[in-house]
Amino acid sequence: MHSPRRARDLGVVVGTLPTGPLNAITDVPGVLVGQTTITGDGLNTGVTAIVPAGWAAGLPAAVAVGNGYGKLVGTTQIDELGVIETPVLLTGTLSTFRVADALITWLLDRNPRTTSLNPIVGETNDGYLSDIRRRPITPALVHEALETASPALPAEGCVGAGTGTTALGFKAGIGTASRSLTSGQTVGVLVQANFSGLLTVLGRPVPAPPIDADGNSCMIVVATDLPLDSRQLGRLARRAIFAMGRVGSDYAPGSGDYAIAFTTAGTPDYADDDLRGPFQAVTESVEEALLNSLTMARTTTGFQGRTAQAVPHDLITDRLGPR
Repeated sequence: MHSPRRARDLGVVVGTLPTGPLNAITDVPGVLVGQTTITGDGLNTGVTAIVPAGWAAGLPAAVAVGNGYGKLVGTTQIDELGVIETPVLLTGTLSTFRVADALITWLLDRNPRTTSLNPIVGETNDGYLSDIRRRPITPALVHEALETASPALPAEGCVGAGTGTTALGFKAGIGTASRSLTSGQTVGVLVQANFSGLLTVLGRPVPAPPIDADGNSCMIVVATDLPLDSRQLGRLARRAIFAMGRVGSDYAPGSGDYAIAFTTAGTPDYADDDLRGPFQAVTESVEEALLNSLTMARTTTGFQGRTAQAVPHDLITDRLGPR
């Protein structure tokens, strides 16, 4: 059994742009990530919280939907107003609404005067490896993820909302990556990978035995400190979903594929003609984050004895050839 290693440590270098210092969403100034994990007794699930500075005042944001077979709470208000006003949380499908309720409680405790909130909670279905009907996420677990959010490199693989997910025939989970732009600003992403297709690494297929797992989906969170408006963030979010195809997604009919993009910058002031670099940063970051979600995962046995194998690292390195 191998030890988890990030794709770049295996010699998989995606694209040409430089990474941020951590190669993570937390390279974007002010963006924090916290996670809580449940394992054992037929459960493999959890919560991942992305907490950007300035969320309480509202941050420009957008949502892109590749395939709407999912339960992403809060999308209509983002579409209507072009902002997020809460942290972004991820979890397993049937725990989505418990997480949203717990997030509201956490927010109300911090603002005794508010009478309206739009919690943002996304999900993928981890029912292959976790007894999803038990809905084990408690308010305490949600609040812990929020309270422990930090600017450190987020844990990847079998952690938080990715504890029970699979992708491209292998055990997957949480992944993250970032790119630095010549302007000095950053694009960072975090993914919850749980979708089908043929794993492809730098254009080379890595066949896997099929996993009979329902509810294949992907959640992608894109953060930046570029001064973009909601419309421009929507353009970034769409490129994030496009990038799933670079690692082999088949965009199956039952897949809920979503991207949420937000900026921590102030007043929007960015020309559309200058978006080539941010577009490249998003696609490279998502591709690498998805690969990290796989190479950082461990073989996991869960609900009803089902097992998802981690991708053998030599399957990847053997296909890369001389480097």
